[in-house]
Amino acid sequence: MKGALMIQGTASDAGKSLVVAGLCRLFTRRGLRVLPFKPQNMSNNAAITADGGEIGRAQALQALACRAEPVSDMNPVLLKPESEMGSQVVVQGHARATVGATDYLRYRNELMPAVMESFGKLRSRADLVLVEGAGSISEVNLRDGDISNMGFAARAGVPVALVADIDRGGALASIVGSWVLLPEGERALLRGYIVNKFRGDLAIFEPAIEIIKRESGLPCLGVVRWFEGASRFPAEDSLSISRVAGASANSAGGGLRMIKIYVLELPRISNFDDFDPLRAEDGVDLSYVKPGTAIPGDGDLVIVPGTKSTIGDLEFLRREGWDVDIAAHLRRGGRVLGICGGYQMLGREVSDPDAVENPYPKTVPGLGLLDVVTVMAGEKKLRRFTALTQHGDEVAGYEIHMGATSGPGAGRPMLLLDGVPEGASSHDGHAMGCYIHGLFGSDSYRARFLSIFRGGEIAGTERSFYESQIDAALDELARHIEKCVDVEALAEIAGL
Repeated sequence: MKGALMIQGTASDAGKSLVVAGLCRLFTRRGLRVLPFKPQNMSNNAAITADGGEIGRAQALQALACRAEPVSDMNPVLLKPESEMGSQVVVQGHARATVGATDYLRYRNELMPAVMESFGKLRSRADLVLVEGAGSISEVNLRDGDISNMGFAARAGVPVALVADIDRGGALASIVGSWVLLPEGERALLRGYIVNKFRGDLAIFEPAIEIIKRESGLPCLGVVRWFEGASRFPAEDSLSISRVAGASANSAGGGLRMIKIYVLELPRISNFDDFDPLRAEDGVDLSYVKPGTAIPGDGDLVIVPGTKSTIGDLEFLRREGWDVDIAAHLRRGGRVLGICGGYQMLGREVSDPDAVENPYPKTVPGLGLLDVVTVMAGEKKLRRFTALTQHGDEVAGYEIHMGATSGPGAGRPMLLLDGVPEGASSHDGHAMGCYIHGLFGSDSYRARFLSIFRGGEIAGTERSFYESQIDAALDELARHIEKCVDVEALAEIAGL
């Protein structure tokens, strides 16, 4: 197929998403109409699209790299894990079912028509569609009914470039082994490979290139050196959270007081890119509290983030003893913020009468920090918006949640959006929560929120401009990849 190229990986987290994002911006800068596509993604970090659906956060970033509006067709199948054995299946932007892992292997056979329909729509609008695979190309034990890797590539006739992560070791064997495991009929679609995350002297790797050529016939399409700017992009899912989990290394220059923020790393944490703008801010030290670790006692703010399983993660929070740590934190004068599922946990009770999240109806006590209750019922709420807060700060946010929250605490809303109350707060204002994702992407709102911890002083935001930083980082990534890969060979493979 002309005008399409698929990037698959030898393993999960090989860097496919960033390679695709870099290529999206690279070819867009060359004047092409480029769009991203991922047949199937598994992530609880989702974005709301222009057409009111949800897709993986990585595809939203890739759309930004293409300077295009994200739409549901860019990620027609999104799996959102709810437990160790089951996931919610989102098809073309909207939740369709919740299935177990084994059942999904059979269920996905029904999803190829939707995948091909979405791909066809994008192909009709673009000069080039850059397709991202999922996981590993060589999981041939899962090949029957595959819609995310060679199953899609073979069905659509899309050529493939393979990405291997040399930083984790074993790149040579993973490339050759992937080629060996592919059926003969699919090897013709595999047109070459890219080595990713390389450090050091390239001459050391050159003999490996010859070995790979001899054993598989595959040409090397480039060696992408380690890109330091990768940490500036939102992590795709919890597998990638380790690269943002450490404390941020920002200084507290200009007389700013350092603000310490701790985010709880819940098992089903979702949309934790909400906090990337805070982490990038001067004078903010933000880190994630891992399971098995107490919440440190020196924090200014503890954040209970969004989650795909409110009740399950609330019970986990209690087993970790984090409820006790949060109570101690508040006694010391600290503050607590809950976003989405975290907001629900801060209330008096969370009820699931229709077994939306759980295998049977269930009600559990919340942390009791906000005078509200949540009932998991009704349709999932999906919306994105731009609004003004009560202080005149423009925020571009989105909602993506099940359940409704109400109670006296909502009479003390966390904020007003175009005059409409949102969220709740405690009597003393030290506990607060809301359903809105993306609040901290607004430079002015972020500065105003952080002023709470600086005695009302609002620090200047002239260095922040978070969204423009992401856009600049995409340009930097595109230039980096352009130096490292054979762009003309990739263009030829894509039929440009």
